[in-house]
Amino acid sequence: MASGFFAILDDIAALMDDVAITSKVATQKTAGILGDDLAVNAEKSTGFVSSREIPVLWAITKGSFINKLIIVPIALLLNAFLPAAIKIILVLGGFYLAYEGVEKIVEFFFHKKEEALHASTPLTQENPDLEKTKIKSAITTDFILSVEIVIIALSTVLDSTLSLQILTVSVVSIIATVGVYGLVALIVRMDDLGFLLIAKSKNKGIISKLGILLVKTLPIVIKFFAVVGTIALLLVSGGIFSHNIDYLHHVLPAWPSLVKEFAFGIIGGLILLALLAGGKNLIKLFR
Repeated sequence: MASGFFAILDDIAALMDDVAITSKVATQKTAGILGDDLAVNAEKSTGFVSSREIPVLWAITKGSFINKLIIVPIALLLNAFLPAAIKIILVLGGFYLAYEGVEKIVEFFFHKKEEALHASTPLTQENPDLEKTKIKSAITTDFILSVEIVIIALSTVLDSTLSLQILTVSVVSIIATVGVYGLVALIVRMDDLGFLLIAKSKNKGIISKLGILLVKTLPIVIKFFAVVGTIALLLVSGGIFSHNIDYLHHVLPAWPSLVKEFAFGIIGGLILLALLAGGKNLIKLFR
């Protein structure tokens, strides 16, 4: 009886070891998307009065958990009964990510004045309508990114047992949500910590200088994440195209993989951007 009990414990320990290994691999593969998720939500969680930043972030975090509760079982069911759909969803998601990356680049080069105007008008009071809009936008973006995170995590354990698949995908989903939104919470409160240090030190000494540094660093950090997130979008999407479209997998074999995947991401984003622009023009013609 005792030997059977210890055998079960050994099986559980072995399963946990496997989960730790597969979760590490899956987390590494989804790092690019997690970086973009972090950049997007750091941006969407700022611009409010200080008292509303954490409530807004908490609302987005809850939405992210709900997204993953919906996505994880659907992804597992598709993998069990319609595995071909996984690759299709990955490629479609890759086009979305590529489009998002290219659109950010286009906005940077052609809509600088609009961005500067928006950035120069920070909120000085609560705005419930803007909160709802930003929360909805963040949760929608999180849903798309979560689909990619879950499917990429699942793709690392396709040949494993169902229990290992469930545990791996669940662990990665929890790490993604807690890790991303925990870091976002720290980022959006940087300036508040800075102002606190300035007040406590009465604007004197090293503590005051540290506080000023934190306040001045916040916008730089958010811009940094925006740039890194854009690059990550294109690399992740290009990697999805390269690994899931057989023809592209064998194209330009002499090129470094990072350069090739970045190029595929740019091309994929430009294609979707052109298709959407053409579709809008056609709709205008037939109105």
